[in-house]
Amino acid sequence: MRLRDTPTVEVSTRLACSPEQAWALVTDITLPTRADGELQRVEWLDGATAVAVGARFRGHNTSAAMGDWHTDSEIVEVEDGRRWVWQVGPADAPFTLWGFEVDPAGDGATVRQWGKIAGGRSPLTDFVEQHPEQEAAIVAGRMSVWRDGMAANLALLEKAI
Repeated sequence: MRLRDTPTVEVSTRLACSPEQAWALVTDITLPTRADGELQRVEWLDGATAVAVGARFRGHNTSAAMGDWHTDSEIVEVEDGRRWVWQVGPADAPFTLWGFEVDPAGDGATVRQWGKIAGGRSPLTDFVEQHPEQEAAIVAGRMSVWRDGMAANLALLEKAI
């Protein structure tokens, strides 16, 4: 797995709630702060208060391997009740894209969270450049951390209903 392949990780689960209830849960940007994972705190920026195209938020993260850092994100796509996507990093060269999607599923809803390396410069690209012979392992390790965090987020959704 290489950065140039722009790898994507996704997880999904079926919830025993309406799509509207699922949407309300996945548009709460503080949700991941209540799960085991790197995101510790999140705050809206520039007066934003809800998921909308152009709204920005800051995430404060920590990990034993990487220390503490923050990222600024901008919401770049919203299909109300169905999908929202945000990018991390500069608008002209984001380094990751993330999203939540909600689909009706019988008497419930299927929720999917995904993350994708988008190609912009980031601390990850810098680290890979310093250790090119380990790129595949570094990228696979990062994707594993993302997968674990997303699985924890969806487990929280299951408990919330």
